Amino acid sequence: MGEWWTYSPEDFLMFSPRVYWRMFALTNGALWPLPLVGPALALAAGLLCLRARGARVALAMLAALWAFVGWAFLWNLYGVVNWAVFYAAPLFALQAVLLALAAARGPAQQRPPVPRQAAGAVLVALAAAYPLLAPLAGRPLSEAEVFALAPDPTAIGTLGILLIAGGGAGLWPVPVLWCLFSAATLWALGTAQAALPFAAAVAAPAAALFWRGAPARA
Repeated sequence: MGEWWTYSPEDFLMFSPRVYWRMFALTNGALWPLPLVGPALALAAGLLCLRARGARVALAMLAALWAFVGWAFLWNLYGVVNWAVFYAAPLFALQAVLLALAAARGPAQQRPPVPRQAAGAVLVALAAAYPLLAPLAGRPLSEAEVFALAPDPTAIGTLGILLIAGGGAGLWPVPVLWCLFSAATLWALGTAQAALPFAAAVAAPAAALFWRGAPARA
C-alpha cells in the first residue's frame, strides 16, 4: 500500500466517471419525456418570483422538486454507488419541508434589490441551460443533468430563486452545502464542470449578503 500523498483525488471515489454520468442517462430514460420540461420549469419558477403570489407558487414547486430528486435520484440511484449520499437524501427532504413552510408563509413583503434579483436570474438561466453542458463536454445529450431531475441544476436554480424571491436564511444551507459537495465530487472526477456548483455556492450567498434589502422571514 502506497503512502497517502501518492493518491490522486479520484482514488478516493467509489465509482468511475462513466458510472457517474450513466446515472443521469438512466434517470432521463426512466422519466422521459420529463427531461424536456425541466428547463422550462426553471425559467417558469424564476418568472413566477417576479410577483409575490407567484413566489409562493415557485417555492411550493421547489419543495416538491427537492423531495422528488432526493428520493428518485439520491436515495434510489446515487446512494447505491456513493454511501455518503444516503446521508444527503434526508437533507433534501428537510429542504423540501423548509421550502413548503416558506411557501405557506410567503416571501418578504419588500422585494430584494434589483442587482440581487439579476444575480438570481443568472443562476436560474444557468440551471435551465445545464443540459447543454453534456454535449459541450463531449458527452451524449442522454447524460444531461436536468433541473427538477438532477440535484446540481436543481440546487443552483434554487439559489437563484432565493435571490429573486428573498428567501429566509434557513433556506440557504442545504443547497449551498450540496453545491460544495458536488463540486468536490466533480473535481475528484477531473472535470472542469466542478467550477459551476462551486461558483454558485460562493456567489449566491455573497450576493444575498451584499444586497440584503429588507430582512426576509425564514
